[in-house]
Amino acid sequence: MRKKIVAGNWKMNKTFEEAKALLSEVINMVKDEVTGDVQVVLCPPSLYLTTSRQYIAPGGKISLGAQNCHEKASGAYTGEISAPMLQSIGVEYVILGHSERRQYFEETNAQLAEKVNSVLENGLTPIFCCGESRDLRENGDYIGFVKDQLTESLFHLSAESFSKVVIAYEPIWAIGTGLTASSAQAQDMHFELRQHIAGQYGDEVAQETSILYGGSANEKNAAELFAQPDVDGGLIGGASLKSREFTNVIKARQ
Repeated sequence: MRKKIVAGNWKMNKTFEEAKALLSEVINMVKDEVTGDVQVVLCPPSLYLTTSRQYIAPGGKISLGAQNCHEKASGAYTGEISAPMLQSIGVEYVILGHSERRQYFEETNAQLAEKVNSVLENGLTPIFCCGESRDLRENGDYIGFVKDQLTESLFHLSAESFSKVVIAYEPIWAIGTGLTASSAQAQDMHFELRQHIAGQYGDEVAQETSILYGGSANEKNAAELFAQPDVDGGLIGGASLKSREFTNVIKARQ
């Protein structure tokens, strides 16, 4: 059975006091209202990870995640954070390859392969993001493009290592634009990705891989998206900044 996951990516939002308030609200709402087996992952800005760890007990329904890490374990990389550092404070998940980092920081598939290696070597779970632009969706081989992201960043892994990876499909044209892929569009891409994984690692590994949807999912469309057979949860952006809405999204997956 694939793990159901709803991850909240806070991006560069919330002051320290606002973050503590949101964290407390979400934890209490999940405790009181979420009865299913969905795993919740909270990914605040890195500055707040240590404080967040004090609120989140390891091994529970809520896990702590980081939004990025460097591919090197240590060194003269001013401003960067490594996987060993994250592991040392109790982080369990790391978002890698988000479209904003690919766009603004020019992260490549080859670089992300190194980041995936570092995260796995330190016992963390990568949430590997992939997705296409609006131009590709409308005019190009967008399915092939997204498959190549997996091939070039993940398919060097052994089957055992790959089985520890979570995939997040995020149509770039639907992030922060108010647009959302239809449930059929999301299912079609998730199905294609699962078939691509099966071609490399076999059907058993593919069927056990959690594939999340990450394009402007919210409390209004989450239930329809999560009802699709190959959509195992969501990587939630804006909706994760509101405790009530984020909890409603989680409840749609349980």
